[in-house]
Amino acid sequence: MTQDFPHSPAGRALVAELSARWAEPHRRYHTTRHLTEVLAAVDTLQDHAHDVRAVRLAAWFHDAVYDGRPGLDEERSAQLAQSRLAALRPPFGREVAHEVARLVRVTATHAYEEGDANAAVLCDADLAVLGQPSGDYDVYARAIRQEYRHVPDPLFRVGRAEVLRRLLDSPLYGTRMARDLWEDQARHNLARELRHITD
Repeated sequence: MTQDFPHSPAGRALVAELSARWAEPHRRYHTTRHLTEVLAAVDTLQDHAHDVRAVRLAAWFHDAVYDGRPGLDEERSAQLAQSRLAALRPPFGREVAHEVARLVRVTATHAYEEGDANAAVLCDADLAVLGQPSGDYDVYARAIRQEYRHVPDPLFRVGRAEVLRRLLDSPLYGTRMARDLWEDQARHNLARELRHITD
């Protein structure tokens, strides 16, 4: 899982820092398990990426900062990626650090230009959980609720319903492989959760 980082004291220190961040006790969904699953999904989709190493590094960083503040978390994670990777020269230079930070920022909205193969693979991997069997999806949905346990239930339901409708009203996956693997199940899961929270 750490093969994309240099086998040097600085590389090992960065892996240790990121691993500690993903294991923070306040996390319920954005945990080491999520990271592992995203990296596995990147491996599944790797032939669609222009630079799979940059995508894998972006997966490591994409929720490295997680305080439950959408947009700000991704921006702070991108800044972390930029500074930490640029400091590892060699093997990483400014171009790699910039690309990884750009990809992390894309995960805030999952919106990217057509033909952006790296972004498509990262976003598809990040959303692979939506297309898992119903039981696994339910575990994910409960974990998301726990991460927002500070939000009163009526407010959470309104916000979550908005997220689910937005997902259902837009293309979920950017690569053909992800669509073939996960699209149908993802739409079933999202619609089922939406019915549950709006009944």
